[in-house]
Order: sequence, then structure tokens, then C-alpha cells
Amino acid sequence: MRLRFVLSQVGQGLSRNLAMTVSVALVTFVSLTFVGAAALLQMQIGNLKNDWYDKVEVSAFMCPESSAQPNCAAGEAGQEQIDAVGELLKSDALAPYVDRVYFETKEEAFEAFQEQMADTVWAQSLTVDQMQVSYRVKLVDPEQYRIVADELEGRPGVEIVVDQREQLEPLFNILNSATLLSLGLAAVMIFTAVLLITTTIRLSAMSRRRETGIMRLVGASNLFIQLPFMLEGAVAALVGAVLAVGGLWLAVTYLIQDWLAGTTPWVQFVGTGDVLTLAPFLVLAAILLAGLSSVVSLGRYTRV
Repeated sequence: MRLRFVLSQVGQGLSRNLAMTVSVALVTFVSLTFVGAAALLQMQIGNLKNDWYDKVEVSAFMCPESSAQPNCAAGEAGQEQIDAVGELLKSDALAPYVDRVYFETKEEAFEAFQEQMADTVWAQSLTVDQMQVSYRVKLVDPEQYRIVADELEGRPGVEIVVDQREQLEPLFNILNSATLLSLGLAAVMIFTAVLLITTTIRLSAMSRRRETGIMRLVGASNLFIQLPFMLEGAVAALVGAVLAVGGLWLAVTYLIQDWLAGTTPWVQFVGTGDVLTLAPFLVLAAILLAGLSSVVSLGRYTRV
């Protein structure tokens, strides 16, 4: 009987404040969509790091015949300088950081260049003698690339040290900035949702002061009086959370898996499984948001 009464009160409250209820659901939907998007972006960054950081190499290019670099003032790197760099990379000092060392001769560099740039004018004009000898170093921990790069930079015969991670960092910085932007917008929208939920519940409580007064007279507890109002906010927020999960699922399915994944198959993108992993947290966040807003706003209007 009590449950039926509570549910009837919830239904009446939602129908009386339908416009505000819809507003709460939409604001919750937008705010949780931003929260979910930020979480998915962080998952995507994690996927990219797992995929690409394992392939990160530090490349040391030895001086060619003509170079403007100060280290190459003496001309092309000699065999002693090349061997010295190779011995350094295989030394005990760098052993904890270096996984493998690949040595590329001029001939191998020329062959690789011809394969990659076959349709360009440069491929027709360059010769083997113009290529550079180089070392490519695969790291044990790509996070410690700076240690190996510092050891190689400035050594005699080394023209330049290229760290592939530095080429990836701008992408990760952009994605992290997008995450922060999403979280900032989510914070604004969550604050708006709290205000809307609070206003909606207060309006509902004020419109039913007579009913709550009767319930106080017959000895109803605070919880029994406040429960219908709390459930109204929870239902509206829950609808918003479901819409947010559905929106994220559609975006990941059609924009990422069907479109981006098809154009860039070598990248491991987030999938619908990640959205489903986030779903319980978004629903829980919506319920907590509504619950806390309800408790704060109900004290004045339903106090026994």
C-alpha cells in the first residue's frame, strides 16, 4: 500500500512539472555525455600509448658528407665514431634502458627511402653516398627515452638524434586538452543540473504542501514524506543518464567504429564495450547527483 502511494505521488509530481522534468533529463544528458566523452578520450589515449609507445625508437643519424651541424664540422662520420656510438648503446650503462639496437647502412637507408618515396623527385636524384648511417634504438621503457637521447646528443660524429615520442606528444597533448575541455563543460552542466533538480523538487514540494502537511499529522516519517520527491529527481536524472549512454554508444558505433576505424585500421579505437563499461558509473553518478540535490532542497519544505 505504501509503495503504491509513493509511486502514485511520483507519477503526479512528474506530470505536474513535466517541463522541468524534461529540462532536468536533458541537462543531465548533456553533462554526463561530456563526462563520458572525457573518460572515452582518456581510454583512447591509453590505447594509443599502449600501441605506439611500444614502437617508439630513438634514432641517431651519423654525420653525412656535408652538414651544417657543429658536430659534423670535421665531415662525414668515420668508422671509429660509428663504432664508438655502437659500443655506447651496448654498454652496461645503457643496458637497463636499451632493448635492441638496429644498425642501418647507407645502402639499407637508400633502399628504404626508395620504397617510401618512390613517386617523388627526390627518389630520382639521391644517391647511396648521400644517405646517412644510423642507429635505431628500441627502448625497454619508452618513458625513459630522454636518458638514451641525452647520451647520444652531442657525441662526435652524431648529426642529430630523433625521438619518435616527441612526434607523438603533440597529439596526446591535444587529446588531453580536449579531455580537460570536456570536463570543464561537464562541470558547468552538472552545476546547472543540480540547480534544476533543486528547483524542480522545491516547486513540487511547494505545490503539495497540503499533502505533506496531512502526512505529518498522521505521523509519517521524514523519509516517507521525502521519498516521492527524491524519486522524481532520480527518475529525471536516470533518464538523462540513459540518454547519455545511448548517445555515446551511437557516436562510438557510427563515428568511430564505422567511420574512423575504417579509414585508419592501424589505430585501436575505443569501442562500444568501453561505453558499456562506463554506463554503470554514469547511471550511478546521475542517481547520486539527484539524491544529493534532493536531500539539500527538501529540508525546508518537508521538515517534520
